Amino acid sequence: MPKKILITGGTGFIGRELCKQLLKAGHTLTVLSRQKPATVKSICGKVEPVSDLNYLKSHPGFDAVFNLAGEGIADKRWTAERKATLLDSRVALTLALIDVVRSWEELPQVLISGSAVGFYGDQGNHLVTEDTAPNPEFTHRLCAEWEDAARTLQADAVRVCLSRTGLVVGKGGGFLERMTLPFKFGLGGKLGSGEQYMPWVHRTDVVAGLIWMLDNHLAQGAYNMVSPNPVTNVEFTRAFAHVLKRPALLPVPARALRMLLGEMSGLLLTGQKAIPARLQSEGFKFSHPVLEEALNISIKK
Repeated sequence: MPKKILITGGTGFIGRELCKQLLKAGHTLTVLSRQKPATVKSICGKVEPVSDLNYLKSHPGFDAVFNLAGEGIADKRWTAERKATLLDSRVALTLALIDVVRSWEELPQVLISGSAVGFYGDQGNHLVTEDTAPNPEFTHRLCAEWEDAARTLQADAVRVCLSRTGLVVGKGGGFLERMTLPFKFGLGGKLGSGEQYMPWVHRTDVVAGLIWMLDNHLAQGAYNMVSPNPVTNVEFTRAFAHVLKRPALLPVPARALRMLLGEMSGLLLTGQKAIPARLQSEGFKFSHPVLEEALNISIKK
């Protein structure tokens, strides 16, 4: 049955594909964005753009809400000010969203909110499921506070799902876009030791997983939105170089990354061997679980 759906972060790398698939399924979408309405429509399709969350106060209500908005975690060096911005763009926005939702005539059936496998912090080579205890560091704090904010709507009998997403590969954006140019010039290579895990996932599977959470009325709580086949950085580097038919001979020393990026270097030098334990046990099927195939369809012209 077609639903009325509100989306924050609809113009992002995941959000724009989510909008496309939801529209194709016949749903009616409202997208919260600071961008101009014409820009939002050009990116997301036939949606209703809303520029201010306050415009939705005392609204009749939506059947479902996707909350995917947030400043890019790797866009700038992590100063104290930048960390505050990252928190505010996720936690404060989510709390403001929930305040507005509670003003609606009818509450949504489900809130599907973003998070990341950074929730677990650095986990070395230990297998990471949704039950793994986190390592306390900034990425854990960021994700934990974001998730806690979303979970407050459970008190209103709203089903809440949390998507702990990994590194998203896909065509036309994401972190692959930054990697492609240096690799094409033969300037790619492993980062640090290369032994750190990269919990990757193809965008098609992320969007399918989010829609699965929408449609599956038994789904709730946190889900690792990652491929069932995690790889190390050196394995990812080799696969990417092979797909591009380029060498990957220029490793970046860990010391250089730490000097250049400071605390944020942990995003590149540490990781999680995360698997989608709950998604798989509850019946979700991945379309692109193999890295090289996922990379091939992400960079083909």
